[in-house]
Amino acid sequence: MDEYVLAATMVPVLIMMIIIGLPVAFSLIVLSFAYALPIFGDIAGLQLYNFIDQVSSNYALSAVPIFVFMGAVIERSGIAEKLFIAMRMWLDRFPGGLGLATIAMCAIFAAGTGIVGAVEVMVGMMAIPAMLKARYKHDLISGTICAGGSLGTIIPPSIVVVIYASLANISVGALFAGILIPGLIMVALFMLYIVVAARRGGEDRDAVERLPEVPLGEKLRLTAVAIVPPLVLMICIIGSILTGIAAVTEAAAVGAVGVLILTTLYGKLSFSLLWESLKVTGLLTSMILLIVVGGTMFTSIFVVHGGGTMVSDLIDWLSVGDFGTMLLLLGIVFILGAVLDWVSILIIALPIFAPIIKSTGIDETWFAVLVIVVIQTSYLTPPMAPSIFYLRAVAPPEMSFGAMYRGVLPFIFCQIITLVIVMLFPQIAIWGTSL
Repeated sequence: MDEYVLAATMVPVLIMMIIIGLPVAFSLIVLSFAYALPIFGDIAGLQLYNFIDQVSSNYALSAVPIFVFMGAVIERSGIAEKLFIAMRMWLDRFPGGLGLATIAMCAIFAAGTGIVGAVEVMVGMMAIPAMLKARYKHDLISGTICAGGSLGTIIPPSIVVVIYASLANISVGALFAGILIPGLIMVALFMLYIVVAARRGGEDRDAVERLPEVPLGEKLRLTAVAIVPPLVLMICIIGSILTGIAAVTEAAAVGAVGVLILTTLYGKLSFSLLWESLKVTGLLTSMILLIVVGGTMFTSIFVVHGGGTMVSDLIDWLSVGDFGTMLLLLGIVFILGAVLDWVSILIIALPIFAPIIKSTGIDETWFAVLVIVVIQTSYLTPPMAPSIFYLRAVAPPEMSFGAMYRGVLPFIFCQIITLVIVMLFPQIAIWGTSL
């Protein structure tokens, strides 16, 4: 095993660099260069530079800035406020109606942005004051906002899916189809828990939560204005990809134009909105793609040092079978989720896992959906729980970290149920491969 010594130290050193506070992209690139020197010597920099061209020529990745732009415009356009009011209007009479409206809104905007974290911050700023006024318990507020924000991972068109498909060389459309039903199952489980928790905690009996009764005609008018246009736009984006009418980049471009038209119709389009949206798009896209470049360098050097063979030999030594191998790889993804963001997890794990999955005969799309669910679960799971740090940025001081950690636990259980369902019924994930 001496030939694997360098490979075995790469991931622990990377995690250590990230824990002490160094940026993920910087850690990946610097570490790749340091470990490339023993192999390539003076031409290490030139060898690593080739990966920049490799990433920049990946056509599927060009959808990333367009989806980011969509999310940035939606966040500033006033669409969210109108949608939240309309959702509350329809769901307010149910137990935990505010929580249900929040999850429903998160699901729609997850389809509109595809960005993990952006949905949580945007919805949290509107829903938290309303839920506090309605005297919702802090743990239920926290869990609802965090779980809703996590839907940006599992509801198409997700940027996580675009990155995954481009790295694993599988169909983006098939993977969008694969996450669609698990995403809907997860939304249903979240809503079911909110109803049960609200009945048990008494939130449904709190009169201050209720909006004044709205006539049916006014409800339909608000629905036509606030819910139907963004919903139709999201269906067109996802449907065009699933049916093969448009490539993911083309569908993203149509979505961006559609969001701009909606913003114009709502009277919110302005130069300052476009400028702020473009700045956010540039910053987020640069961050994501720089991590992609650094991660591509890192995994390539890891493989050159024998890391891929090391992992394969370890799995062979464990002799856990095909299903056990899949569980082991999913467990590694979950552990990595405690310290790394989703981009880094995909970039580091996929090039190593893909050959192993192919050798077992496990369907790649099925495994991809399971990985995405696990990544979403790690997004909520303590101690790191990135969702809680997003929530802390918009939550009032009286909402403690303890309440936030308690609040996400039932929703993590809902995600685990979803994972088990997809494991037991693979057809849920692979039906889109036949499209």
